[in-house]
Amino acid sequence: MTISETNLHAINKANSVSTQTLRQSVEQSMQTYFEDLDGYQVTDLYDLVLQQVEAPLFASVMAYTKDNQSKAAALLGLNRGTLRKKLKQYDLL
Repeated sequence: MTISETNLHAINKANSVSTQTLRQSVEQSMQTYFEDLDGYQVTDLYDLVLQQVEAPLFASVMAYTKDNQSKAAALLGLNRGTLRKKLKQYDLL
């Protein structure tokens, strides 16, 4: 079973968790980030965002799957080799 962003929104609402979607959370975070820059020039924003998002994503998924790499890879839609590479990259393995 897969959970779409719309379904996740409904689940969160039903559980009295924040009704903000993941997309809205990212948009809000990026808006705040740009406001906080106060004119400072940034480069390599794409890599910065990926590093900031991927590490906690992989850590959370590994905790959720009780460190079962096969389940984590399936949950993420990655092959197990790619997952292991990413876990090593973020010192999670």
